[in-house]
Amino acid sequence: MHIDTTGGEPAAGCEAVAVIINRCGHLLMHQRDDLPEIAWPAHWRLLQEGRGEGAVPAGAVIGELGEAAGFVLEGPMDLFEIRELLGSGRPVTFFAATWDGDETGLLLAEGDTLRFFAPDHLSTVTIPPFIRAGLHRHLTLQPA
Repeated sequence: MHIDTTGGEPAAGCEAVAVIINRCGHLLMHQRDDLPEIAWPAHWRLLQEGRGEGAVPAGAVIGELGEAAGFVLEGPMDLFEIRELLGSGRPVTFFAATWDGDETGLLLAEGDTLRFFAPDHLSTVTIPPFIRAGLHRHLTLQPA
């Protein structure tokens, strides 16, 4: 379940996620730790970063990639915003970018795994509903 909240100023306490696609069209996903005290334990998500009031979403995404995965992404493209209704209730801004590196060599500060998935394989992994909705929206907007 999600609600689009496009338009207007970003609310305080938002999140930003990066839809990172390689040249094969595979999506970079991050498997969260399996800890009961975190949101969406053991789920596959996009790389994300929470941001406080006044923070720039693109800066949050770029900072997360450097901190959590050990690489820098320049100039992510702002896509849309979805509100996470089943968890924090916060707006989540989706960004898109490309990266053709080897995810197995990336540093991982938290979580279990980073892995590229073919879009048709996403139905077989556990993904939070708002992330799945954002991925579906992004992939259906892509030219064939």
